[in-house]
Amino acid sequence: MLRELSSAQLVAWGNAWIAGQAGLDDAVDAVERRTGPHVVGTVPGDLPFESGAPLRSALARLRSHGLASFRLCLPVPGDPLGLVGDADLNRAAIDAREAVLIRLADRQIGLVPGEDRRGSSYVGVAWTPYPAADAPPEPVPLAEAEHRLTLAIRECAALFGRIDDISSWGPEVTRALADLRDSGRAPTEGLAPGHPQRAHRLAAQADRLAVVVRLAGGDDGRGLTSTQMDARHEALRLLDGAVRRARVAAYGAAALT
Repeated sequence: MLRELSSAQLVAWGNAWIAGQAGLDDAVDAVERRTGPHVVGTVPGDLPFESGAPLRSALARLRSHGLASFRLCLPVPGDPLGLVGDADLNRAAIDAREAVLIRLADRQIGLVPGEDRRGSSYVGVAWTPYPAADAPPEPVPLAEAEHRLTLAIRECAALFGRIDDISSWGPEVTRALADLRDSGRAPTEGLAPGHPQRAHRLAAQADRLAVVVRLAGGDDGRGLTSTQMDARHEALRLLDGAVRRARVAAYGAAALT
């Protein structure tokens, strides 16, 4: 699983490029800024990609196939958020915990990112394409996702309140929890051009809260009682589901406007 959410950036900047809000070079630069070069991985079947092609040339080629939109998928076992099949795509996307659905004129394709490491210093991202079912993904409206995230924060605050000594979780988790308490006052980081302001705010909030899920979920909970561990697991489960829906709604908002 990649540390950075490559799929979200490809969706946001890919849709901005399609809408004429960003140039192709600017879009690719934004997608690759934190993760290094992006290339196409092994291409199965007759999909319109070339193995090893840089992201820029791969996207340019898709334009001739009626490229219409990018959609974000953030699935986990038991919650295939954004996925429509087929089975190979679903399995790969759930393993990666992210994917992109691309709508072309005559079909839909899924792209799943993975780490592309070559030698001791080169690190980038390789996108493996898969055939996807020709069905629209479940829509996640901004207003609904925002409301669900607000409720999850409220429920999580109550659950976290049952844990007497959060300092036992370590300094990184403690700082992330402080961000959770101050979630309404953090600065907006911004998306690609063409996204509504509501999406900018929701993406910034969801990205910050995703850090809570990642850090707290990786902590072993040393020093917590079983009751405290149960409370933390339930809080993180609620928060993770709401954060993923918020990111799908915010990063994909340009495709719906």
